[in-house]
Amino acid sequence: MALTNGAGVATDIKASALELIGNTPLVALDRLHPGPGRILAKCEFMNPGASIKCRSALHMIQKAKESGELKEGAPVLEVTSGNQGVGLAIVCAIEGHPLTLTMSKGNSLQRALHMEALGAKCVRVPQVEGTYGNVTLADVKAAEAVGMKIIDETGAYYVNQFNNQENANAHYVTTGPEIWKQTGHRVDAFVATVGTAGTFTGASRYLKEKNPNIKCFVVEPEGSQPIAGCKISKPLHLLQGSGYGCVPNLFNFDTLDEPLSVTDEETLHYKKLVGEKEGLYVGYTSAANVAAAVKLLNSGKIPEDSWVVTILNDTGLKYTPVAGESN
Repeated sequence: MALTNGAGVATDIKASALELIGNTPLVALDRLHPGPGRILAKCEFMNPGASIKCRSALHMIQKAKESGELKEGAPVLEVTSGNQGVGLAIVCAIEGHPLTLTMSKGNSLQRALHMEALGAKCVRVPQVEGTYGNVTLADVKAAEAVGMKIIDETGAYYVNQFNNQENANAHYVTTGPEIWKQTGHRVDAFVATVGTAGTFTGASRYLKEKNPNIKCFVVEPEGSQPIAGCKISKPLHLLQGSGYGCVPNLFNFDTLDEPLSVTDEETLHYKKLVGEKEGLYVGYTSAANVAAAVKLLNSGKIPEDSWVVTILNDTGLKYTPVAGESN
């Protein structure tokens, strides 16, 4: 919505934080990876909630309101690992919806503080299997059970990001087209971690429609690789919000060329390198994406001059540093 200065002259003032969502820059990580090929990273930490989940939050709420499922002023509930909750907190604050979020206590406290600072209520659910910083599918299910009980008691609208097709559609209509435009229609490969699978499913579908020769790769934490068809041997890993040990319901194998894996050690190494070489402080899934992109370009699986696009999902400020990581 364009605002005027009162004299009918257009300004460059945004009407709300909702207009700050999306259209994030694409940056070349040429200092971290001078070659072969090139890594281009979408700076999703520059969304107002400091993560890519602002996109799906806005899209899912808008579509729910358009369909009539979400009434004006009605309460909203979501089960989250943090980033989706923050995105929803922004949208619900501006749209006037009371928001309750259930999240495992294994997810970083910083996320709960962020959500509550935006007016949401965050119910932190005790872990049943994992440890702080390491969240398993069982922990997510425990948070979900608490959320379902709250819905029964309050009648709140359930966003249901893991099963909401509008989650993936958000990236089909925004993330994919932005990448295509920003690269001048040159994308050789797309690399993304998978949590709900919304980002990968939506963006890869758009990119494949534009050029079926684009290779699309998912990134899984080593030892928790269900998309690759591997037995789960390490359910506890650093990639919060990703690698839950099951194939997400939104995931679409039709656009997948190959799964990739990244170790915790590789994740920590590239998290440090992204900061020291590129001046960007990012989270663990972002670092895993970069690590996977480097491995892919060095593998010989794609041409040496390939442009690989990946996602910097969120800021490192959302996490408590782990052992082996310098503050």
